[in-house]
Amino acid sequence: MPGWDCGIDGCEAAFDAVEDAIVHQTTEHERHECAVCGTIVPEGYFAIRHAFDEHTRAEFVRAYDADSDAVREREEIKAAVEDTADLRSVVERLNGSE
Repeated sequence: MPGWDCGIDGCEAAFDAVEDAIVHQTTEHERHECAVCGTIVPEGYFAIRHAFDEHTRAEFVRAYDADSDAVREREEIKAAVEDTADLRSVVERLNGSE
């Protein structure tokens, strides 16, 4: 049973490796426009990473009309991915596919 779901817009794709899920999110889904600053980023993990690395939690809450549960959920996803993923290999795979 795969351990990583895509989780974007009802996409039911699931993956054994988190790196495969991130590559899928980046290559198979539309880009996301950050509601705080307008930057265009890949949907999924990279959008979450952008929001929490580039902006305050308060900015995220205001821009996305989010609550503390939404913040906590995304922080947990970000931490789980970063604890597990070989992000360098993800970047190498993405650079090789462009």
